[in-house]
Amino acid sequence: MSNMEKKTDVILIGAGVMSATLGALLKELVPEWEIKVFEKLASAGEESSNEWNNAGTGHSALCELNYTSEKPDGSIDISKAISINEQFQVSRQFWSYLVSSNLIRNPQDFIMPIPHMSLVQGEKDVAFLKKRFEALSNHPLFQGMEYSEDSEQLKEWIPLIMEGRTSNEPLAATKIDSGTDINFGALTRMLFEHLKNKDVEVNYKHSVKDIKRTPDGSWKVKVLDNNNGRTEFHTAKFVFIGGGGGSLHLLQKTGIPESKHIGGFPVSGLFMVCKNQEVVAQHHAKVYGKAKVGAPPMSVPHLDTRYIDNQKALLFGPFAGFSPKFLKTGSNFDLISSVKPNNVFTMLAAGVKEMALTRYLIQQVVLSNEKRMEELREFIPNAKSEDWEIVVAGQRVQVIKDTANGKGTLQFGTEVVSAADGSVAALLGASPGASTAVHVMLEVLQKCFPQQMKEWEPKIKEMIPSFGMSLSKNPALFEEIQDTTSETLGLSLKALVHS
Repeated sequence: MSNMEKKTDVILIGAGVMSATLGALLKELVPEWEIKVFEKLASAGEESSNEWNNAGTGHSALCELNYTSEKPDGSIDISKAISINEQFQVSRQFWSYLVSSNLIRNPQDFIMPIPHMSLVQGEKDVAFLKKRFEALSNHPLFQGMEYSEDSEQLKEWIPLIMEGRTSNEPLAATKIDSGTDINFGALTRMLFEHLKNKDVEVNYKHSVKDIKRTPDGSWKVKVLDNNNGRTEFHTAKFVFIGGGGGSLHLLQKTGIPESKHIGGFPVSGLFMVCKNQEVVAQHHAKVYGKAKVGAPPMSVPHLDTRYIDNQKALLFGPFAGFSPKFLKTGSNFDLISSVKPNNVFTMLAAGVKEMALTRYLIQQVVLSNEKRMEELREFIPNAKSEDWEIVVAGQRVQVIKDTANGKGTLQFGTEVVSAADGSVAALLGASPGASTAVHVMLEVLQKCFPQQMKEWEPKIKEMIPSFGMSLSKNPALFEEIQDTTSETLGLSLKALVHS
């Protein structure tokens, strides 16, 4: 058995959409760098990136109400919505570059146009949605958004949701046709095919067991080849940890100061999937409601048209659950083994602060199928139990850290943690995640390769024309980018076909 160290320039841990994106960016910027990928499962995109393990929404704040909050004076804060939308535009530009350069093909296999809608019930929420619409529809990034409280108009937009509705409570919806459904599993697999064509060495069934700093500042990665049981050692100047929920454990193994005082709280998810194609055919939109009190933001209920394996599907959820695993394929000891002397008080503080979340998760875990059907019927009054089945979605690990808001603050979002010298970086957190992968990986490049960024900037601007600029402050540029990416990704033509 040989334990000889094998040297390379870059090691990517995890074959999900984040590693795929970072690898694709680096291969355009520095094609001569040698890159190795290690993935413990048998193929790419099998955990969080898999099409059945996430909502498949191109998150751009067109319909997600948790990205717009009401200020104490009653006005609507749209700053986060603008930020999320701009980040998604970065992804669109990079995917469009890959397609137009023939580096990936058939964009319809991973991205499709679909209207994005918000739907609320009751006077208070209707008033909120109207104010939200007024704040967003005047903004260049959200042009084309429509608002209606008219039941006849809503029947046209969402016939399945309106059929059999007897409540007299006021109902309102917004609709914008520029939304997308994204199969992140298919996109991840395409990107890894592209990377293999660029001589990236992708090692499946290889589990990373340890990461240690070497005297020269490189990183030695201990890898178990699950195919033959052998241990290998690989060294690299730069390591990216993109292992989904498994990233926290590996980050802790690096021992970098930035890994201290960070914990993780796992939340699992379930979706209901419609088996009846007649029902599926009656709905064509992603419709997001409002989260229940105490629910985490990623538990906003939504009824989604999806395209999976080029077939139209209908999903409702997510229903939150609790599992101590950090990955679907993880261990029941993941949570307890992530507790260290440096983060134990951070974790305990979060437990005290997040009692409402704990109560919500307990309620969700004990939900019967009939109770889930009751929640579905709030969206589809005539839903029949026999038409729907449960699918277990992915595990998400929410970051817990000490912030200006106090010790043990639960972070809902995506977070990059990197060493001061930029030699190692890890991605933690959940939604909006994959939708903003390109923006997040550019952040990794800026944090970890600041000295190369000036040299790389012309190429980055070729791939992402808006790099370094605010699209919300450059409406003409946004319009141009929206038009060109829609054309390249096949969204404008398909949108006409489906309308």
